[in-house]
Amino acid sequence: MNFSKQQLWERFQKYYTEFPTLGMSLDLSRINFDETFFKKMEAHLEKAFTDMRALEAGAIANPDEGRMVGHYWLRNPDLAPTPEIRQEIETTLAHVQAFANEVHTGAVSGTNGPFKNFLLIGIGGSALGPQFVAHALGHPVTDKLHPHFFDNTDPDGMHRVLAMLAGDLGKTLCLVISKSGGTKETRNGMLEAKAAYEAAGLDFGKHTVAVTQEGSALDDYSTANGWLRRFPMWDWVGGRTSQMSVVGLLPAALQGFNITKILAGAKACDQVTKAPHLATNPAAQLAAAWFQIGGGKGKKCMVVLPYRDRLELLSRYLQQLVMESLGKEFDLVGNLVHQGITVFGNKGSTDQHSYVQQLRDGLDNSFVLFINVLTDHLHTPLSVENQATSADFLNGFYLGTRQALSERGRESISITLQEVSPFSVGALIALFERAVGYYASLIGINAYHQPGVEAGKKAAASILDLQRRILKCLANAHGAPLTVKEISMAAEATADIEHVFRICEHLNASQGSGVIKLPANSWLESAYLKP
Repeated sequence: MNFSKQQLWERFQKYYTEFPTLGMSLDLSRINFDETFFKKMEAHLEKAFTDMRALEAGAIANPDEGRMVGHYWLRNPDLAPTPEIRQEIETTLAHVQAFANEVHTGAVSGTNGPFKNFLLIGIGGSALGPQFVAHALGHPVTDKLHPHFFDNTDPDGMHRVLAMLAGDLGKTLCLVISKSGGTKETRNGMLEAKAAYEAAGLDFGKHTVAVTQEGSALDDYSTANGWLRRFPMWDWVGGRTSQMSVVGLLPAALQGFNITKILAGAKACDQVTKAPHLATNPAAQLAAAWFQIGGGKGKKCMVVLPYRDRLELLSRYLQQLVMESLGKEFDLVGNLVHQGITVFGNKGSTDQHSYVQQLRDGLDNSFVLFINVLTDHLHTPLSVENQATSADFLNGFYLGTRQALSERGRESISITLQEVSPFSVGALIALFERAVGYYASLIGINAYHQPGVEAGKKAAASILDLQRRILKCLANAHGAPLTVKEISMAAEATADIEHVFRICEHLNASQGSGVIKLPANSWLESAYLKP
């Protein structure tokens, strides 16, 4: 559907909404819906509003695990369903602020002096949110501690981070974040970091904090090894909605951000997005727009384009929040639905020089979510061309790209922020958290479980078990070379021969495995041995 400029102006007046208490506005005018859209969606959203009220009141929202979903209580403890939970939230926040202050003043310090860095070891929700906030609000000069991350089990990646910290480990605080304490990637990162500290002659425990559930394996390990502190994670906070818990607030406080303002931004957004009226609720508008654009089936990908470098990691953060929450095989009554919304993106105007060409002229299978920021920041502006600054060009590229897409009938949504600040970042996170919740209700799926993630973990465990059987077979061969087929038979894995081959190739390339490959004319005839 192509609109004339006059039609676009008329639609803009109807479908552009400002939310002054949030320093935010939302523009739906460039979505291809008709005049009946809001009225039709109001009826659909009634259940979503009801579901959200039940969620905030403490209803069991994740029946798979029999748990509540309470991330909204984190920024407004008065909503907590019991006095005990409210007290836990308030006490923990005070402990986070007190600990950060002790670190900043040097009352808690490393072996070689006051902490100047922190190394966060986590994965998924335990890393993506903190990384986004660190990048959005940080500055290399004003940060009180400089952030570093282990967010994968890639040894090369971890050693690159450790190389940046070489000579400074005695002034680097480690945060190990895992709710269950059994997440393998986090466990591996912890062991790699521990080895590095010990190689430097340092006591790892005296530089390390645990963020985990009470009674978890990590909780027990940190207690037994005399770690500096333990902070709680609760079963009613999921990883992808944990940024307002210790998971996100502790690293933010250590970096020197005002976490009270982050929480205030989220709370203010919650107040606005609880309104049971589509016309005045930006989260409900987002959910309704996603529903309209994708036909309630996620038929179009969402391309997140923030026109500000500080928001570059927003798309990565939203990939987990949106795709893990909405990517489901079955609906709430067991129907096969294969739901979801695919998210990708980077930043503007970089993406104008990469894939906007396809978004405008190629497959019509995407829509753009623009994030624009009005304040162009603290430095004295430089006129780079005809009284235009770099910020003027950035704004021009945003508006120009939006218009170029519209000319082809390609849909887009625009969110405009007054500035990037602790308050606005908190509000932005809260906006998308609630939009995901509303959309899940619209399509009838459970946004708060992740069976596909668990399936991946189980499959990985079976691969590692197969690797142990392969190594045992090679050891029992006493140095005799075995082909992949022979190894598969000896390891009782003839139905999984491809994985046997790939594991053997991995072991041959890995230092320390002791597995040697004897090449042959065909890769299938190659043999492997362990002297």
